[in-house]
Amino acid sequence: MPLSKRLSAEFLGTLWLVLGGCGSAVLATAYPDLGIGFAGVSLAFGLTVLTGAYALGHISGAHFNPAVTVGLWAGKRFPANEILPYVVAQVLGAIAGAGLIYLIATGKAGFSVAQGFAANGYGAESLGSPGGYAIHSAFVAEVAMTFFFLIVILGATHRLAPKGFAPMAIGLCLTLIHLISIPVTNTSVNPARSTGPALFVRIFGDGWAIEQLWLFWVAPILGAALAGFVYFWLSGDQDASEPAAAKKPVEEAASAEVSDNENDGDGSDGGGNGGGD
Repeated sequence: MPLSKRLSAEFLGTLWLVLGGCGSAVLATAYPDLGIGFAGVSLAFGLTVLTGAYALGHISGAHFNPAVTVGLWAGKRFPANEILPYVVAQVLGAIAGAGLIYLIATGKAGFSVAQGFAANGYGAESLGSPGGYAIHSAFVAEVAMTFFFLIVILGATHRLAPKGFAPMAIGLCLTLIHLISIPVTNTSVNPARSTGPALFVRIFGDGWAIEQLWLFWVAPILGAALAGFVYFWLSGDQDASEPAAAKKPVEEAASAEVSDNENDGDGSDGGGNGGGD
């Protein structure tokens, strides 16, 4: 798949993630008498990843998150020379998603980004930490949640994992992560998702979200990289780095192996390597 198409898919997928997840937080959490609350926002983030992965995963691998891209690189699933283009596409998609939320939200009288705009943060006075958690709590939570998010992604997309179920596992994992950590940081685990809303808070409000944004780049990327290295060690994979969308489908490789074995007639196990994300 050409890089331009993969980057376009990453742009659209990240836009959808921010529009669906952050949009639910901004537009639907506190709606009078019918607000969806933290549980609803958690489900919304999970559903955006699940649906986006099914729709676009075969094109770009459905990262939608710079931390995921780095984690897949650390796990030997993604080439280093494509990290930057992917990250740029994801950040631009997140900004576009935040822009759409802003255009919709400003159609209601009294709306203000000063209410938080689903930005991530830490500290007792930060709108980005509903529970007022300190910086060390935020850092630990973001590292740990991103670590396990990548463990689930790497495991669910492994060549030996059941095929076709990865988006469900990943979407449910992201839902669980939000159920745990929204009170701590509004849940990032995704530097692009954090950047989009933070920019709008800075432009139309004040600078707290941009000032705290560094944590939501450093902690998720650290957690993701650690997960990539750990999972590669656990699984013992020796696959060469290659974009998921460019790999040969497992079904093709399996069919070819079966065909070869039947033609050879010796019943030997070819041990084919067909996997892809």
